[in-house]
Amino acid sequence: MTRMVKLSLVTAIALGTALSADNEVVTLKGMFEDGKGSGNVRSIYSGYSNDNDTDTYATAIGLQLKYELAKYKGFNAGVAFTTSHDIHFISGDKDKGERNDELSSSKGSYTELTEAYINYEFEGLNLRIGRQVIDTPLADSDDIRMVPNTFEAYMTTYEVGAFSIVAGHLNRWQGADAGLDDGWVKTGKDGVNLAGVTFSNNNFKVNGWCYNISNASASDIINGADNNGNNAIYIDASTKLNLSGVDLTLAAQYLSESEQDSSNVEANIYGVMAEVVVSGLSINIAYNKSRKEVGKHSFSGYGGGALFTNMDTMILDEITEDRDAEAIVAGLSYSIGDFNLLYAYGDFKGDADSNGAKAHIVEQDIGVEYTPNDNFTFSAIYVIDDNKEDATSTDFNSKNFRVLASYNF
Repeated sequence: MTRMVKLSLVTAIALGTALSADNEVVTLKGMFEDGKGSGNVRSIYSGYSNDNDTDTYATAIGLQLKYELAKYKGFNAGVAFTTSHDIHFISGDKDKGERNDELSSSKGSYTELTEAYINYEFEGLNLRIGRQVIDTPLADSDDIRMVPNTFEAYMTTYEVGAFSIVAGHLNRWQGADAGLDDGWVKTGKDGVNLAGVTFSNNNFKVNGWCYNISNASASDIINGADNNGNNAIYIDASTKLNLSGVDLTLAAQYLSESEQDSSNVEANIYGVMAEVVVSGLSINIAYNKSRKEVGKHSFSGYGGGALFTNMDTMILDEITEDRDAEAIVAGLSYSIGDFNLLYAYGDFKGDADSNGAKAHIVEQDIGVEYTPNDNFTFSAIYVIDDNKEDATSTDFNSKNFRVLASYNF
């Protein structure tokens, strides 16, 4: 809800093409002659002031380039690479522990072939194999830093009427959430199987998704990987109403996770959300509740997660282990001309766990975004995290100031 900086990976540039009536090139040669190139250049400064630890900061500049073949007899393909590099003279000293490594890894640089896929489309059917961008409730691009998440996957989508049906398998992933030091890493020992159905009709939408997330391999666990094996069911529904010029959106969600392979992942999470938009002003409020599962915790998947109360830094996952937990987030944004102003306040509370420990984190997000055209974005966000239960902890007792400039071409 408040993940502010959502940048599309590419903005397509038409290079001039002779197309048939169904948007296919007429000849095999035309696949290459009439392909599309696109890209994005961005720079981010991100600094953390930690109340109980060393302050860290870094500034990075990066580039994303993509080339996609035109479609011929239903087939096409695409490749993209992403690179990010710290600007050392305006980044912290690595030897003193002052370097923020979330932008370009601890080495200060990151380059990967982030997309490489073959695609086939026939009427409502679409098949895509290879490295690709995926956005589902428990696996998504989460593009709010320098390197968005992409996945090595096999994906099938079928559109029929008001329904969209998706099935696929995720094998590996990379990006800021996967850890830039590791490059491409496995999504569990045997990957992730997923299937979803979306029904959308006028102002009403329903999503239903199932995930089989395999456990991390033994060697991965030894090396510190999360032990996240579980089966998950995610459902949400939303409706949008217009009441005398006022847009009202209402939504509800449910996430159920059941443990497999002794992963300690088990959860039942409910959520509701309401948003009112009038004359450029948006006011929203969201609530999530996680029921206690003794000795277990929740897992929001590979990316930013789907819960309505997810904020820039804090998500309910952080406090669900072995306790009842809840979060309430209220936010407002106001658009005026090319500017959008944002403020959000989140209160995350966890009851006492089996050892009597409680949790209470408050986060505030204050931001501004400037978009003079479809290609350029400038934004700044100030994130304040306050650990009300433990003022001496190095977790969630910090402030993050982030500035982004981005240009699509």
